[in-house]
Amino acid sequence: MSVEQRPAPAVTEPRSPGVAAGEPRWPMASAVIAAIVLTILLPKDVRAGPPWLLPTLEGLLLIALVLGDPGAIDRRSATLRALAIGLVGLLVFDALWSTAWLVKDLIHGGALTTSASALLDAGMLVWVSNNIAFSLLYWQIDGGGPAERLHHRRKHPELAFPQDVNPGLAPAGWRPVFVDYLYLAFTNATAFSPTDVMPLVPWAKIAMTVQSTVSLIVLGLVIARAVNVLA
Repeated sequence: MSVEQRPAPAVTEPRSPGVAAGEPRWPMASAVIAAIVLTILLPKDVRAGPPWLLPTLEGLLLIALVLGDPGAIDRRSATLRALAIGLVGLLVFDALWSTAWLVKDLIHGGALTTSASALLDAGMLVWVSNNIAFSLLYWQIDGGGPAERLHHRRKHPELAFPQDVNPGLAPAGWRPVFVDYLYLAFTNATAFSPTDVMPLVPWAKIAMTVQSTVSLIVLGLVIARAVNVLA
């Protein structure tokens, strides 16, 4: 009498101890909330649309992202990716719109140009908003975004961090997180050029060029005009 052969039970491969978890959501969410607050604080002369419009849209997109992938960012989804790109696009549009209208006021004269303190306040809000928006842009585009970078190690980085060039500077499996891109954005805005992170692909070179140009224009025109008003 033959013994009935039963299939062996499926074995679940344990997760390797060296595999990193997804980066936490809260740094990115905090940056978006900060950008929303800055938009609300902007003078009406340089704000895009009603004061509630863009902050409401950005807030709804952020809520959708948090609900779709709460906690650590580790879920790859075309829908979540589209929502994230839409959120970043709105933030960049908001920042560049405010920059354009601030420059217009500086060149042609406006309510902000009569007060040095109001002008410096508006200039700082616009400058910080641009840096936050571009940090989120770099973070979301580089290597397909945070979820994609988690699941696929970057063999050919689009933005080369020092740890990419010299792996001995970081633990095995290192990958950039949001704070690295935030640092990139602020150093690019103050040095007006790459510092320790090198753009290797066209989109990164264009984005960093636009950001450094915007920063140079805002800082140069705002400070010059404020000094002129004080004099």
